Parts: sequence; structure tokens; C-alpha cells
Amino acid sequence: MIGRLNHVAIVVPDLAAAAATYQNTLGANVTDPVDLPDHGVTTVFVKLPNTKIELLHPLGEGSPIAKFLTNNPSGGMHHICYEVDDIIAARDKLKDEGARVLGDGEPKIGAHGKPVLFLHPKDFCGTLVEIEEV
Repeated sequence: MIGRLNHVAIVVPDLAAAAATYQNTLGANVTDPVDLPDHGVTTVFVKLPNTKIELLHPLGEGSPIAKFLTNNPSGGMHHICYEVDDIIAARDKLKDEGARVLGDGEPKIGAHGKPVLFLHPKDFCGTLVEIEEV
């Protein structure tokens, strides 16, 4: 059901500094920051030949990643994202298998302008999983 790894997301306390590290120190191609108010984050993508790294920073007081950053002030790995061909079919199969879909279970539009869902980390070896329709 899952396709290729789309990205690994890392929460960072300073988005500009993190982007500069990837761009200047590692020589990576880094996108400009984009605010995603529906998700409560500002995001930057580090484009790699085989995948991407998403750098996340809280956007606003109610950001769902603010607590993560409070508990991990230096930042850290937040989630991994896998591609799926049909997000509704994937959701239904995952639910049938006992996986918990976070939120209301309906896809939201993610950073790439495509539908996404998040899956409970307790169902996936302690890792928050995002699925994205491609």
C-alpha cells in the first residue's frame, strides 16, 4: 500500500538557522518558508535527490508542534511521510487493520497541496506517520 518515502520532518527551534545549516553547511537546495495555518506550522523543504527533509516550526499559539518543541527545546525528528496512490482507500484499509487515524479522519491539504492524514505513533513503532496522496 505505501509507496516511496516522501519526507522526514524535523521540528526546529529556529527555522532560518536550520535552513541555513542545510543550505550553507551541507550544500542542499532549500525552499523558502511557507506558512500553513491549517496545520499550525511554518515549513521549509530541503530537496534531496531521493527524498526531502521538512523543517517545521510552530506557527501561532495553538500550533500542534509547540508542545513537541517545549519537550525537545533543541528540536528533533517529528514524523515520516509515505506516499499512497489513494488516500481514502489507504485510510479505510489502515482503519480495518486497527490503525488509528488522527484528527477527524478526513484528509487535509498538506504542504505539497495534496491530501494528507496522520496515523497514531503507538500503532507504528512509536513513530508518527503521515500519508500523502500522490
